[in-house]
Amino acid sequence: MEFLFDTATPLGWFIVKTLVILGFVVVLLISLAFLLLADRKIWAAVQMRRGPNVVGAFGLLQSFADFLKFVLKEAVIPAGVDKPIYALAPVLTLVTAFIVWAAIPVAPGWVIADLNVGILYVLAISSLGVYGVILGGWASNSKYAFLGALRSAAQMVSYEIPIGLVFVTVILLSGSLNLTVIVEAQAGGFWHWNALALSPITLVMFPMMVIFFIAALAETNRPPFDLPEAEAELVAGYQVEYSSTFYLLFMIGEYLNIVLMCAMIAILFLGGWHAPFDFAPFTWIPPVLWLAIKIGFAFFMFAMVKALVPRYRYDQLMRLGWKVFLPLCLGAVVLVAAWVTFAQGGG
Repeated sequence: MEFLFDTATPLGWFIVKTLVILGFVVVLLISLAFLLLADRKIWAAVQMRRGPNVVGAFGLLQSFADFLKFVLKEAVIPAGVDKPIYALAPVLTLVTAFIVWAAIPVAPGWVIADLNVGILYVLAISSLGVYGVILGGWASNSKYAFLGALRSAAQMVSYEIPIGLVFVTVILLSGSLNLTVIVEAQAGGFWHWNALALSPITLVMFPMMVIFFIAALAETNRPPFDLPEAEAELVAGYQVEYSSTFYLLFMIGEYLNIVLMCAMIAILFLGGWHAPFDFAPFTWIPPVLWLAIKIGFAFFMFAMVKALVPRYRYDQLMRLGWKVFLPLCLGAVVLVAAWVTFAQGGG
């Protein structure tokens, strides 16, 4: 049986990679279930109510109960829809949300594909998620769904531009597109992290982290930028005609993208898997746990914004992206490039 797991052979390499990917997917889905529960509990705590607390101890099994409910419910498909595209849209959203994780390093050597162009891969694959939204809205044969899809597409495209420019500032500082190299460049304590470095460049990079966080809210349709799903206007946006498993696939894809943005905040600005202090007992904690803590902190901030900040108007959303974030990010790219060229000697 050992030859089946010998990575020197094509069959062994395929089997080992498949098992690694399956394990990663299972861990990601289980983590997503508890993060979804945390999102609901945080929102409930802010509003001074209990939140899910019946299914399992402290409500820990609520997400799994919701999963079974979605899977077992009947899928109601409206008349007049384009059935092949209607069914393809949520699958496309889910698949693109999963495969982007292939380039995300979670610990030293723990990455499915250690790509030299990891940032470009993340940007390219995450951008494909808009196709699932557009196809779902168009194939639903509903004006409400189509309007929601158009809003979502405009919103996602608009905020991908400042996100891309924020990526450029990090690339300039680290000198690499490889996410593992970017994390390793921040080793040695929190004073080496891109957003908290003890140098003048922090005055640029900390605001870039804030801009990335806000743009990530808009990119993933999170409140206060959930305008494609504004219940008072569009009923439920592009997914209004979806139910059962189809709706579940959209929701899993959306939350996977949210956790991805939290992971990117940790990797690009908060040192990835590195401890805040480079000495014991901080170094005793496994690197993957440090990354999980930072992702959890970023997700907590996502949940708090959802609970506290009122929804924007659509014109305010577009104005923020094009008239505020875009000029600020362009200026930041110039400043970081000047810093790298003159202060660091072109490093």
